Amino acid sequence: MTKLNTADLSIGYEKKIVVNDITVEIPKGQITSLIGPNGCGKSTFLKTLARILEPAKGEVLIDGENVQRLDTKTVAQKIASLSQCSTQINGLTVEEIVAYGRFPYQKGFSGLKKQDRQLIDWAIEATNLQELKDRTLLTLSGGQQQRVWIAMALAQDTDILILDEPITFLDPAHQLEILELLQEINRQGKTILMTIHDLNHASRFSDYLLGMKQGQLLFQGTPKEMFTADKLLTLFDIQATFATLPNSDKPIVIAYDLVKEC
Repeated sequence: MTKLNTADLSIGYEKKIVVNDITVEIPKGQITSLIGPNGCGKSTFLKTLARILEPAKGEVLIDGENVQRLDTKTVAQKIASLSQCSTQINGLTVEEIVAYGRFPYQKGFSGLKKQDRQLIDWAIEATNLQELKDRTLLTLSGGQQQRVWIAMALAQDTDILILDEPITFLDPAHQLEILELLQEINRQGKTILMTIHDLNHASRFSDYLLGMKQGQLLFQGTPKEMFTADKLLTLFDIQATFATLPNSDKPIVIAYDLVKEC
């Protein structure tokens, strides 16, 4: 299973550092959620892990190798990444879009091989898109479209899946649909790293949490370790009240108040 970690990682735009000195190892085979206020550097951090952005300092390491020294196809065979707003592809069917996930394995104009077809079919089945595979993307609901992008990432057949706010703009039912899908994918041996705003979803569906604020990784741990009054006060300037999920030791926030400066 692929190891992903950072060493003294700093990231900036136009000489302004927005993520500062992060050293962390993403737990293998688990769902890790990155939480923190808007604008704290979460998306920037994920883009750098996926080699979309180049660090200002430090390293992103895949199995001990600096990701900046690897070619694009090699990285794409290790990490599948989905941004907040995936590019719309007009006119293509679901099956055709999912097939794009096999691009990192193509050589020249060789086309899709039997193994590629098998992985495309598996990704479509895993995301329950069989009945939609001949539909075009823009005829689908938001939740269905998100499943298409996840299927495309699954077709890449990588150990690691990175998702930036995969449930943003979805209604509650579709949010749960996507999160339960990710949980099932994780059970099949995939490491998942995602950003998520809903704290209770983060607790319920994650094995591990990273807490970021103002470009710094302040806390990390299990949901039980992370969901404390002091940590959420530091991260979000809120005073939270907690309960515990039924048949679980995972905490949830049942109410919170803003902490106002005197």
